[in-house]
Amino acid sequence: MIAAADPAARAQGVVPGQPLAQAQALVPDLQVLAADPDRDAADLARLAGRCLWMSPLTAPDGVDGIWIDASGCAHLHGGEPAMLGRLLDDLGRLGLSGRVAIADTPGAAHALARHGRSRLAVLPAGAPETLFDSLPVEALRIAGDTADMLHRLGLGRIGAVRAAPRAPLARRFGPLLLTRLDQMLGRVAEPIRPVLAPEIVQARRGFVEPISTPDAFRVVIDALVAEACTALRRRGEGARRLDLVFERVDGTARAVRVGTARAVHDPAHLGHLLAERIESVEPGFGVEAMRLLVTAAERCAPVQDGGGRRGIGDEADLSVLVDRLSNRLGPERVFRLAPVATHVPERRQRRVPADRAGGGGTWSADWPRPIRLLPAPEPVRVTALLPDHPPRAFIWRRSRHEVVRADGPERILGEWWRPATDADNDRVREYWTVEDRDGRRFWLFRRGDGQHVWSGDQGWFLHGFF
Repeated sequence: MIAAADPAARAQGVVPGQPLAQAQALVPDLQVLAADPDRDAADLARLAGRCLWMSPLTAPDGVDGIWIDASGCAHLHGGEPAMLGRLLDDLGRLGLSGRVAIADTPGAAHALARHGRSRLAVLPAGAPETLFDSLPVEALRIAGDTADMLHRLGLGRIGAVRAAPRAPLARRFGPLLLTRLDQMLGRVAEPIRPVLAPEIVQARRGFVEPISTPDAFRVVIDALVAEACTALRRRGEGARRLDLVFERVDGTARAVRVGTARAVHDPAHLGHLLAERIESVEPGFGVEAMRLLVTAAERCAPVQDGGGRRGIGDEADLSVLVDRLSNRLGPERVFRLAPVATHVPERRQRRVPADRAGGGGTWSADWPRPIRLLPAPEPVRVTALLPDHPPRAFIWRRSRHEVVRADGPERILGEWWRPATDADNDRVREYWTVEDRDGRRFWLFRRGDGQHVWSGDQGWFLHGFF
């Protein structure tokens, strides 16, 4: 029996479930490998564990699928389409192909991923039930003989099953058909039992009576974080990503995820980050257990705290602020500036995520730089003697400024390896720091050296303020 077939074999008519003799008759030189279900299951479980970067709730689905409960996680990855695209890219790097879908229920996501038309499908929240009517009944995850019988009865589409009387369907096919339909449409909850990597730090608390209030959640969070931080300290590590899973009495789970800008094992800080996300948790009929998972950890480097005195500029204080902003606003909205190895002023910095480790080193200049740089150099009219005398006066935005002091020129050459454009990569710039009669200091430059035509058009620009 054929257990699986690659695209080349499928193109020749070979399909799973087909007798081997029939497949070899279709393709005489068919390459056949013995199936190893146990090894395949182990590999699928490891792949589900690899997907923990996306969500703390992942589990194998059958023999060739993975459940991922990404509730509340999409904003951490740039939205649902970006998150699914990154998942497909990750599978591609492993040499795997796949189809992904995200929907309100596991059954709906399963149906779209396996029977939809798109390789990447995003179903909007609250989509109408009629959206699934055109899908075959096989999308309901029912037995093959049940699906065959439904087709013979003219009920081969989900829409036909949904419109048919429920009682006769239950008597003829048993409860599973309607249960699968209700699970797909969100009428019946379908829990996912997540896989857990054995090496990660975790802590769990079960309750005699279900809890559902924020105050109770906060007490449990403090206990879980304290236990996890103790384990992290023993390993010399700090948390970079934490997942708090709420196990509800109906068998379903809800999770919140927080990240940190650096490795942290401070219980107060981590507890505060998790407590800020409590309001986003829907406890349902109550939570019977809570589990804290450290799904990403790093070695913890010692931080100098100034002998017990901590100021606003300390690294630890800054990371606390970054963590709170990132988890409240989303990591894509919080960034910092990293130096770039170039002398061209407008390209000396670039945006990087605030929680990214390292900054690419430092890059300094011998001359002072203005505290404010204009988004783009603005043209000015300058009175100056060529070729190398400083400006005597300039007009910017219809205001005339007489120069009383000037320092320069500082010559900056364009980057020859970049395409030359008038606005982006001038061949030569000569910068002057000038002061007007009111004590205001400006950063001006001339495009060109004042002598050679090839160096620039000799136009003057204002680029910043001191």
